[in-house]
Amino acid sequence: MSSENPHPVTVVGIGADGWEGLSEASRDALRAADVILGGARQLALVPPRECSATLEAWPSPLRRAVVPRMAALAGRRVAVLASGDPMFYGIGRTLGEELGYERLRVLPHPSSMSYACARLGWPSQETDVVSVVGRPLERVAARLHDGRRLLVLSSDAQTPARLARLLRERGFGPSSMWVLEQLGGARERLLRGTADRWDAEPGDRLNLVAVHCARAEGALRLGAVPGLPDEAYESDGQLTKRHVRAATLTALAPAPGERLWDVGGGSGSIAIEWLRTHPSCTAHTVERDATRCERIVRNAHRLGVPELHVLTGRAPEALDQLPTPDAVFVGGGVTTPGLLETCWRALPPGGRLVANAVTLESEALLARWYARHGGELIRLAVSHARPVGGFTGWRQAMPVTQWAAVRGDDDPDDGPGTGPEAGPGARRGAAVEGEVRGAPGPLTGRGVSGESGGTDEHDATAAEEVEDRP
Repeated sequence: MSSENPHPVTVVGIGADGWEGLSEASRDALRAADVILGGARQLALVPPRECSATLEAWPSPLRRAVVPRMAALAGRRVAVLASGDPMFYGIGRTLGEELGYERLRVLPHPSSMSYACARLGWPSQETDVVSVVGRPLERVAARLHDGRRLLVLSSDAQTPARLARLLRERGFGPSSMWVLEQLGGARERLLRGTADRWDAEPGDRLNLVAVHCARAEGALRLGAVPGLPDEAYESDGQLTKRHVRAATLTALAPAPGERLWDVGGGSGSIAIEWLRTHPSCTAHTVERDATRCERIVRNAHRLGVPELHVLTGRAPEALDQLPTPDAVFVGGGVTTPGLLETCWRALPPGGRLVANAVTLESEALLARWYARHGGELIRLAVSHARPVGGFTGWRQAMPVTQWAAVRGDDDPDDGPGTGPEAGPGARRGAAVEGEVRGAPGPLTGRGVSGESGGTDEHDATAAEEVEDRP
């Protein structure tokens, strides 16, 4: 605990039932406080006759205000009001990250998830939760699987109608929906319907939406593991095909919280399926063609990972702007001078590099990297059954050579190089950018542009907009 303030910051969860719903420990903490911070809605629930503390609403943006405000309150007893459970999509995380969790004393209230599961009779451990408070609604799409139960933490009164539209567009129109408003309070209300027939008027902004997913007949089925159908992607042909994509993600081995660089994004499939493995994963895809970047953004939104960061620019120069990766995928242009060296140097010990190639020149380069740094060098060959006259035969796709390696503590930064000895591919590096994904001919370079991604929940306009609801 900081020596500047001997008192812990007490974080009190409060529900729609207000003061009456608080435990005696929570009431005592608020009575003892000199200052109570919170959102306007939460502060309104504190009866003046019970608390003599100064009530103060958080400024916006919230996160930047935490440290200076607490410094200004040094020596005073501070309590912070939070919606429901402060550590469940709540302000508790923000305070812990900014002040240190050791400075907090957290007194939780039942979360909105607990209330909703109790009302619906859903086992909490079998129910997925997605927050769209300060985040894109499209995040829900990654959780849509036939028969699964979801709780969507709403951003406002418009969320249920917007969610119903998303469900219809993603082929889940038959899904059952429940809107639960003011959970635990005197004005609690429940509305029920299906996404394809949802016509309820917007109600209370303090709501969450429960969804029992049901896929429409004929809708494309998307699994939970890498290797989505190629039809799931909008593409101009520059797409890592399904079976090679699954093998590539296996080699990249995403784990929760890890970051990927996808160099030469194409249609964005590798980065998108990396992100779909776990909500805490992050990914940056670099693609020099602006039209393809726009397509990647559309694919990411449609497949439920709008937080994908898309950077328009040339590799390796554009890579200087990116944070340190845990894994790097190079899907084309491996013979571009300096590209593999830049990617390899960027990796920390234990980081993974996976590169795919189909040309003899790029394959030869990967063989030299394999000889220098080890790892695994494999060839992937996929054949599909196709009609041959009145019979059926095999049609083989172009084989893909894949090199995958883990960087060790003592691995050198450099590689075998991409000089003249690497063959003609080194001299035409930019022209083979799409060699694995199938893009014909040279691609046009673009300047670096901004990113497409989600919004940090801690930068919402008020504290009550970033927390568990209710």
